[in-house]
Amino acid sequence: MNILIVEDDKTIAKSIALALDDEGHVHNICGTAEDGLNSAREDQFDAIILDINLPDSDGFQFAKTLRRQHINTPVLVVSGRASVTDRVVALRSGADGYLIKPFDRQELVASLTAIVRRSNGHADSRIQTGPIIIDLSKHEVKVSDERLKLTSKEYHILELLSLRKGTTLTKAHFINHLYSGIDEPESKIIDVFICKLRKKLSDATGGDNYIHTVWGQGYVLRDVPTVH
Repeated sequence: MNILIVEDDKTIAKSIALALDDEGHVHNICGTAEDGLNSAREDQFDAIILDINLPDSDGFQFAKTLRRQHINTPVLVVSGRASVTDRVVALRSGADGYLIKPFDRQELVASLTAIVRRSNGHADSRIQTGPIIIDLSKHEVKVSDERLKLTSKEYHILELLSLRKGTTLTKAHFINHLYSGIDEPESKIIDVFICKLRKKLSDATGGDNYIHTVWGQGYVLRDVPTVH
């Protein structure tokens, strides 16, 4: 994912950037609301990580301005202000999530992934890979205009692969996406799900396989199928 970080504290901004680097995300750091708004207007980001206390404005106003300008990028507020009032104001201003400083890196990444997933899951958009089309708003998959029946787990694996198309995803990514820390099975179950999903997609596409294995790392969805 491509993430915009709007944070004037360089130490915190660097810590956030390192956490994103560890997950393979790219990012842009802005230290003021003005620079952040300009970046949000000019570039397409998957999400924005936003501090409340900025030198030239505050995060609440930043979020309101984004929404007034019809910029619908998901916003995760990170702040040392822990009151319920601040959290409510942030959400009412247009933020999608609120994380209190100090926070764990894993908590940051998990929260960020959650708001991006929720945002995409409710968007009226479709992602196409070859003849495969996944409709995120309808939770529906079609291949060459024919609906493909998938289990819930198979659908959510394809959803994650589609949202992160071109990016290699580890088994841990899938486990987090499917189970959210609740009754997590062993990671080898992902191999089973991928195998079944591949079989259904292959049967529907005439033998093509768009889910590539990256040995020792995980799986990636690409627009070009593997060579038979």
